[in-house]
Amino acid sequence: MNEKFKRRAYEILEPSTMNDPASKAYDFLMTLAVIVGLIPMMLKHENIFVFWIDALTSLLFIIDYGFRLYTADYKMGYKSYKAYCAYVISPLAIFDLLSIIPVISLFWKVTSVLSLLRLFRVFRVVKLVRYSKSMVIIANVLRKVRKQIGAVFVLVIVYIFIAAMLMFQLEPNLFDTFFDALYWATISITTIGYGDIIPVTFLGRIITMISALVGMAVIALPTGIITASYMAEITKKKTKYEL
Repeated sequence: MNEKFKRRAYEILEPSTMNDPASKAYDFLMTLAVIVGLIPMMLKHENIFVFWIDALTSLLFIIDYGFRLYTADYKMGYKSYKAYCAYVISPLAIFDLLSIIPVISLFWKVTSVLSLLRLFRVFRVVKLVRYSKSMVIIANVLRKVRKQIGAVFVLVIVYIFIAAMLMFQLEPNLFDTFFDALYWATISITTIGYGDIIPVTFLGRIITMISALVGMAVIALPTGIITASYMAEITKKKTKYEL
């Protein structure tokens, strides 16, 4: 009886893929709760209505997290305590946990730290990923290319540090601290260039131009990787439906 209840709870929690009124109703309820739960972040001052919105949506998210943890063995596909541990550290589960942390501010006197915790409400938006097929595809794509994107990110960080160190030595009067040089290198590689820090030496300008060119390549490389993986995922799904 317990396993039957757990299985049914898992079917309702997961996004509806069949004619299941209970699952569709739950999907709608959670989507509505996420949208309504963001209302407190749009208001400057709190009142009794905001309090109850926050309290009720937080309670719903806590129940949702509890049941998702309860059915983690079905979610992960194997019966073991390791399934629960693996689920807890999965990205969506982490965002679920972060989204319910702001409930602490409802029961304790508001301090600067608790006020900061309230910003965690924004993580509730991530819960909508579960209920959008397009977002699920994008999440799968990012998961598959995470190593390649990670490698590009490491190269970018290395280049930023190298460019910052070179400019820090070539333009000693331009930067007060090394962090200012890092700021300049980051802004330059993104090809934005705010213009608040402008190199004056010949070599400094050469490095700036190279940084702008590298920035275009940095943007193009992960975009190409993600696009190719996304098209492959779409093609695979189309093939699956045609079979």
